[in-house]
Amino acid sequence: MLKKSSSTIAAIACVALLSGCMANGQQYASDVYQAGQVNEQQEAKTVRILAVLPAKIEVDNTQGQKNAQVIGGLLGALGGAVAGHQIAQNGGQGAVVGGASGAAVGVAAGSLVSNKVLVKGVSITYTHHHKTYNSAQVGRLCEFKPGVAIMITTKAHETRIQPNATCPKAEKEDD
Repeated sequence: MLKKSSSTIAAIACVALLSGCMANGQQYASDVYQAGQVNEQQEAKTVRILAVLPAKIEVDNTQGQKNAQVIGGLLGALGGAVAGHQIAQNGGQGAVVGGASGAAVGVAAGSLVSNKVLVKGVSITYTHHHKTYNSAQVGRLCEFKPGVAIMITTKAHETRIQPNATCPKAEKEDD
């Protein structure tokens, strides 16, 4: 019984770690600004979007990995202490050894969370002054369509093509 409940706790902890510690890259979307960019003059240009294609954007998940290690260590220590206490038949030393072992296993499990993740994005091909360019951005396909759009430049070579379409309300968030 103890082995089965420990396995169940471990499985639930792994699912929680993997689902809760992933970066989603939304901070890189074209319509997200940092505090220092608010109320700042930024160059804006009109561009003509020719095509919008799906893309994958690699995002740093180092913080998610660290969080997973901490959570894994805490859950592992707790589970290990309970299991060690039970195995040692209410012995305090068993709880200490189990807790230390569980913490080590939990931190190791948290290390399995990647420090890089892929998020859904778009590859936008556009024209400006008779030249064709491409900009990969975090965003959803339904947010962009061929036609005129506004491109904001916040620093050299950074393009933020603003969404020129609206996603239907009933559409899933992960298109």
